[in-house]
Formats: sequence, C-alpha cells, structure tokens
Amino acid sequence: MTSVAPTAKAIRNAGRMVVRVFDSREAMGAVAAQDIAAALRSALGRQAGVRMVFAAAPSQAQMLSALSAAPDIDWGRVTAFHMDEYIGLAPAAPERFARWLDDNLFDRVPFGQVHRLVPEPDPVAASARYAGLLAEAPIDLVCLGIGVNGHIAFNDPPVADFNDPLDVKVVTLDHHCRQQQVDDRCFARIEDVPRQAITLTIPRLMRADRLFCVVPGAPKRDAVRSTLYDPISTQCPASILRDHADCTLYLDVESNPDA
Repeated sequence: MTSVAPTAKAIRNAGRMVVRVFDSREAMGAVAAQDIAAALRSALGRQAGVRMVFAAAPSQAQMLSALSAAPDIDWGRVTAFHMDEYIGLAPAAPERFARWLDDNLFDRVPFGQVHRLVPEPDPVAASARYAGLLAEAPIDLVCLGIGVNGHIAFNDPPVADFNDPLDVKVVTLDHHCRQQQVDDRCFARIEDVPRQAITLTIPRLMRADRLFCVVPGAPKRDAVRSTLYDPISTQCPASILRDHADCTLYLDVESNPDA
C-alpha cells in the first residue's frame, strides 16, 4: 500500500516567508524533512557539494529522524555544520549540542564532512576558526528553530544584531533561553545551564540560500506570533526571517498562533 504524505492544513505568507501548518508534530516533521531532502537532491544535481547548518534542539528531532531516513541523497557530498554550542561543559557532556546532533543525525548518515563547534580551549579563537570554515564557500541550506524568547541560534534579544560584523561570536545567554533548556529537559536545573555559548550570528544565517524553520509546541506560540506579526526588530530576533528570500516556517497546531 502506498502511503499518503501529510498535507498542510494551512499555508500562508508572512512577508517573504512561507508558513505551513500541520495537524501534528509528526506530520510537520515529515513534510519539513521531505522538503529539505528535495532541496538537497536538487542542489546536488547542479553542484559538486552542499553545505548545511543544523540546529540542535528537541524541536528538531522528528524532522531529523525523517531526514536521516530519506532516500536517494548522496550524503558523502554534504558538509555539515551546527549553529551553536555551550561554553563550559565537559567535552563528553551529553548536553553538548555536537553530541546531540551526533545521536540524532551525524552518526546516522555518512556525511562527507562534519565540522563540530569545539569551544575549548579558547572560545574566541574557536569562533574565528569556525567563521573561517563557514566562509570557505556559500552555505546552501540551514535547518533552524525559534526559541521561546524569539531567538534564532543563540541570538537572544539582548545580544541579537541584524548588522553584526561577526559571523560567529561568544554570547551571554538570557534567563528565558536558559530556562527553556530546563523546560526541554536538557538540564535538570537552571543552575546547570551554562551562561555563555558560541553562536552563528543572524547575518551569517541570513546569507544562506534557503532556510527551513521547524517550530512545534505550545511553548513557542507567543514567539511565533511575534515572529509573524510584530515589527521586525531584535526584540524578536526571528522576525527577521520574514525578510529572507527563501524561508519556510513549519508549525504544528500547538505552535500556530492563529489556531
């Protein structure tokens, strides 16, 4: 029996951004993965390789699971990056984003290269090194989410800069961002969440050719509402996504502010 792909229950635009809403987190993740896989195949059909950036968060789990199972992708021609990493965790700590992506994607498919963000021993030098790797060629695809405070990557409202001169930088995380890590069950207590991290900046993310933004769950509804309807400003860093030439936002019914 041929399975029928889930379809969006609503499609609309917010600025230049396409917004697609699904009945469930599973359907949202499945369709986002199908779209990303199609973009990968298309890019690999016209160029030697593809360079991608991935977010590490529970909100991405369903999409990454489906993407790792997608057929007919020559992963050996894909170079992977991730968009942020904590400072101050032990190298083997399971909370590190590189470890999470290893478990959920990097160890599941045979990437040609995986560039992990390693803050040690000097986070500022590590940021500059990673910026250099990113600058070696264009970034084709970015898979990202939105935080409860409207952040993209670790660009929280107090540090977000739409004209940031840096591509990668050290940031201090705000309280809402750190509390989200506890609410997502990534840490037991807020005291355990690092206060600093390395992040790709907003201009670095916005220069990618295509953005796929996957945002499920009721805790994200207010951030999504601000992303869609508030003035574009660093009060909600994700609002800048409305200006990207090719960004799709995937929601489930719980994160949809218009439900």
